Formats: sequence, structure tokens, C-alpha cells
Amino acid sequence: MRRRGFQLVEVVIVLAVLGATLAVSVPPLLRWSSALRLRLAAAELVATLRSTRMAAVTLGVKVGVKFRTRESGRVTFTLHRDGDGDGVLSRDIADGSDPQIGPERQLVHVGAHVRLGFPPGVVPRDPGDPGRYLDRLDDPIRFNQSDIASFNPLGRGTPGSLYVTDGLLGLAAVRVAAASGRVRILLYDVQQETWRPG
Repeated sequence: MRRRGFQLVEVVIVLAVLGATLAVSVPPLLRWSSALRLRLAAAELVATLRSTRMAAVTLGVKVGVKFRTRESGRVTFTLHRDGDGDGVLSRDIADGSDPQIGPERQLVHVGAHVRLGFPPGVVPRDPGDPGRYLDRLDDPIRFNQSDIASFNPLGRGTPGSLYVTDGLLGLAAVRVAAASGRVRILLYDVQQETWRPG
């Protein structure tokens, strides 16, 4: 005679094995997922900066990108061209001297889980000078003394960084080199206190 169904002991054993497997595999999966979101956000910021650089070269005028963080955590950006010959400046954007190029756009991968900023409780080393730690951890957009990344018609850029975090321990810096306008990603290792290419 064939037995149908499972006995209670068999069900409990299967659930215990399944629970142990999940307990072991879920934390690495969550870390991997968080790291992936951080890399996608950093790559999106790189693409935004590169398109700003291309606009400057194409239009033959200085072009800057201004990021804005909304109360919801959503991050938007607009491109502006230098309309009065003194570079793209916040005051010139406000008074209309540096007109907007195209519509305001939203960053897709920066928002709910990943944001511009620094991980809580972490004071990272300066990627430009690893001998010192960063200050002003309330300011994740740093292009000289401005929050506008701008490029000139030769493709050269304002040196600076955008810092993006997953809100846990993940931190990436999207850096612009002044002379070349090159944009690259650095990832921070919290335990080693070192930056590495991303």
C-alpha cells in the first residue's frame, strides 16, 4: 500500500533545512544587491557628466549640470549653458543668465535605496589626498566651491566629485579630472579605508 502526503516530522525537517539555507544565503544576496544598486547609480552619474561634456564640445560653449535633491529623495538635474561668458554659476542660473538646455531629468538609480551622500558613521579618506579624511560630510556634491559640474568646449572640466551611498557601508565617488575632463568611478573599502577603481 502506498503512503500519500508527508508526515509532520518530514515537513519540519524540510522547513528547518530551507530556513538554514536562507539564513546563510540571504545576507550575501542583500550585499550583492546593494553593491549592484550603488554601481548602477554611479554609472548613471558618469553618463550624466559625460553627456554634459559632450554638450559643451558640441555647442562650443561652457555647459554645466546642476543636481537637485527633492524632499522625496528623488534627484533631478538640468543642463545649463554659459550665457554671459563667466562660466555656469548658480546665481546666473537663478537670474536666467545661464539658460537651461532641455528639460529637467530625473536620475533613475539615485533615490529610494541609493542617495547622494555618505554612509552613516563613516568618515572616508579623501580620494584626492588619502593622507587626510573628508570633511563636510553634509555636502556630497563637490566641484571646487560649487555644486555645478561644468565643462568647456575643449572637454576640460571642473575638478570635483559626487559621492553616492547605499545608506549602509557602500560608498562610491564619481570624479572629474580638470585637465582632461575624464570621469571615473572609485569605490571605497570601509575596512581597508582605501579607494579602488570601480
